[in-house]
Amino acid sequence: MITRGQEHCLYVFPVAEFSRIYEQMRAAPVTSKVARDYMRVFLSGASNETPDKQGRVTVPQPLRDYAGLSKDCVVIGAGARLEVWDVQAWETYLAANETAFAEQSEEVLPGLI
Repeated sequence: MITRGQEHCLYVFPVAEFSRIYEQMRAAPVTSKVARDYMRVFLSGASNETPDKQGRVTVPQPLRDYAGLSKDCVVIGAGARLEVWDVQAWETYLAANETAFAEQSEEVLPGLI
């Protein structure tokens, strides 16, 4: 499953993981505007894509437009999902966040490293 991610990247999930996330979203109160807004953006872009015989996946044009994907892309592992970024957007994001990443203390993720 491919859908809109945050920071204008694309999220790619195995179907089982996407289903798990969807079930958690369903538990959110319909009365929460923030939850409704997030679900609309996240779910309205979702596309179930099947790899071809060579393992390639087609990314629908609306999702390519959302992420600004053109010729060069970066695919990163992000836990239970992949993220697909335009190369320039990824480099800009990484440059803006590298210092904060390097300076994080253990309180962010206690006992991780």
